[in-house]
Amino acid sequence: MQFTLESQSGVNLVRAYSRSELRIGESRVHTSCIVTADRLITDWEPRCFEALEPAHLAALLALEPQIVLLGTGPRHRFAPAAIRSLLTGRGVGLEVMDLGAACRTFNILVQEDRRVAAALFFE
Repeated sequence: MQFTLESQSGVNLVRAYSRSELRIGESRVHTSCIVTADRLITDWEPRCFEALEPAHLAALLALEPQIVLLGTGPRHRFAPAAIRSLLTGRGVGLEVMDLGAACRTFNILVQEDRRVAAALFFE
C-alpha cells in the first residue's frame, strides 16, 4: 500500500509497505528494522518476529521511546510475556499489530510529535 502524506521536513515516515518491502523516506528496506522520527536501523536482529527476545530490545530502548509499536508481519500476533514485562517495567507503552497497521499508526504518532519507535517485521 502506498501513502501520500505531507509531513515535517526530515521526519521519517513510512511511504509504502508490502509483504517484502518498506519505503521509509527515500530508503527501501527488505529486512526487519527499527524506525523512529529521526533514525532508521536496518541491521537489527532478529530477522523474524518469532526470534524476538528481550535482549533484542536494547537497541530499541536506547532510543528512549514513550511508545513501542511491534509490527508482527502479515498477521497480528501477541508479544511474548518477557517482552511485555520488560517494556512495562521501563514505563514504555507497547502496541502490537500487523505490519500495515503498525506503519499507519507510526505515521500518525510521528506527526503528533510523539516519541515512538516501531520494530517492523515482514514475517
